[in-house]
Amino acid sequence: MNQPVPLRSRAEAEAARLPSLLARAEHLAGTVLLGEHGRRRSGLGDDFWQYRPVQPGDSRRTIDWRRSARSDMQFVRQREWQIAQSVMLWVDSAASMRFASEPDLPQKSDRARLLALAVSILLVRGGERVGMTGQSLPPGRGEPQLRRLTEALGHDGADDYAAPDTNGLMSHGRALFISDFMGDIDPVRTALTEAADRGIQGIMLQILDPAEEAFPYRGRTIFESVGGTLAHETLKASELRDRYLERLASRKDELSALTLATGWQYHCHHTSQSAQSALMWLYGAFERGRFR
Repeated sequence: MNQPVPLRSRAEAEAARLPSLLARAEHLAGTVLLGEHGRRRSGLGDDFWQYRPVQPGDSRRTIDWRRSARSDMQFVRQREWQIAQSVMLWVDSAASMRFASEPDLPQKSDRARLLALAVSILLVRGGERVGMTGQSLPPGRGEPQLRRLTEALGHDGADDYAAPDTNGLMSHGRALFISDFMGDIDPVRTALTEAADRGIQGIMLQILDPAEEAFPYRGRTIFESVGGTLAHETLKASELRDRYLERLASRKDELSALTLATGWQYHCHHTSQSAQSALMWLYGAFERGRFR
């Protein structure tokens, strides 16, 4: 199991390479609150936002007479209405995620946790609320929430494969699912369909080891699940390669089509690639406001 402190330090290092991220969230039902660093618009709030010239219909009580005295125009002192969006995470902790084909490669679970925490740091710094699905962690902000996220991400699951947990997702909210998505596709389809029906939009990040993409095995090989519940022995592993690659391509196509149909976004990341490349993609996915 990953220790929270090293994981947090590495995630901080990844996040430090990027400017602060503001998740481009809409004003959605049930996710509006007065934040400290969220998207700003004129309205309720205590903090000064900007001065603007008086417009027809403005009350004289809103005029800032000190600022107006320094000009030939009258100015209104606008306050800000800050909207923070809740982003809920589901990070696969099943045994299949603890696979690494080479000693110098990270386990898929290690990369998934690192990216989840790094993007959480960016979101929290941008004023968003971040939590985890299920009963593990309601959405929150600030350094205490990051510490709670670090702790929650440090737990391993016992099952070989896991399905997205949609408990705790907020209607019209945002979500990020990270997994290898190598298990049964039906629960994944059910989860995304349910999320879409509730107006939840999000990102599906698939993490694979390069050996899972290339299938470099030859001759006599014993394939065994990380959890030890599944095993298959073959004398000619190379004969399985084409069928395996076809099934993998089909699975990736299914995931891509599923996200397209539900308004989500899909991306596949390999553990042989830099964590920064995946974090940059996540940054762009949130920052460009591609949720629809």
